[in-house]
Amino acid sequence: MTLDQGRVPACPITGLPAVRHIQWVPALLLTRLWRIEFKTDPRPSFDGVDRFGLWESPTGLYFFDPPVEGDDAFYAAFYSRLRALGLYSKQTARPEFVMAARHVKPGARVLDIGCGLANFRTCVPQATYTGLDPHVAEGDADGSVCSETLAQHLVNHTGAYDAVCAFQVLEHVKAPVNLFAEMVQAVKPGGLIMVGVPHVPSAMTRIPNFLMNAPPHHLTWWTKSALIHLAKDVNVVIDSIENVPWGKHDALIYWIEHCTPFKSASHHYSEAWSWHASAAVGLASGAVAHWIRGVPSTDDEGSGLLLVARRPC
Repeated sequence: MTLDQGRVPACPITGLPAVRHIQWVPALLLTRLWRIEFKTDPRPSFDGVDRFGLWESPTGLYFFDPPVEGDDAFYAAFYSRLRALGLYSKQTARPEFVMAARHVKPGARVLDIGCGLANFRTCVPQATYTGLDPHVAEGDADGSVCSETLAQHLVNHTGAYDAVCAFQVLEHVKAPVNLFAEMVQAVKPGGLIMVGVPHVPSAMTRIPNFLMNAPPHHLTWWTKSALIHLAKDVNVVIDSIENVPWGKHDALIYWIEHCTPFKSASHHYSEAWSWHASAAVGLASGAVAHWIRGVPSTDDEGSGLLLVARRPC
């Protein structure tokens, strides 16, 4: 499927035309990288798309067009590879989990969208926890993770929760505004909505050919302005938008970017061998730095953004 070069796609948050075309990214390049780095084949998810446009919206949000989501087979293979590499386990606790948990009151009913292995559950022992994740619910022995989408869950649980959260989820879906609106439906009036997202600029956007920030995995890179517009679209009240500091789970990304010989700037993906070599050097050197120095002590932009908002009473 070849895209019309003259077409300017709409921002998935505002619906307004993109203000800047950043680059074209060949689907073949991404396919090769996914198969080499994660032994995962994205071609069924790509469904004939031969290239993706990376665009900037009026909010500063970066988004890929067409917005192709990973299918069940893609994520089954991807998560399996992450577990094999030791990058995905039940012991993973992101700093955004700790930040969000501070807002959850004792006895609160919490819904965790796209919960993965339900790691946030351990951060809110004071709450009644429910997780949703069609990809990994089968392995949850506790029984508090459901294998269903939020739309399916809302049939019987509209307005049932004191807090609804989605950590590193909105960037995976083609219609983040729709998902956020469903989150608001799930929470009681006055209840919390908490969202964690990857952002731009960040270490992930400066590492050349950083695959985990590309389709069919990440479809959007966020800014504070984009989160503000997202909240306004569904009429929720923002409590805060904060940068998330580095933690054990993502410190390796910091060190890879720190050790990469050159950083991505005007472009982020390239088939040039110099880009592959730079990424390889960054990975090898970053792994050593991470092993020696651990979590970085820095006040840079951190690993992502955390939005905390409330549904009006």
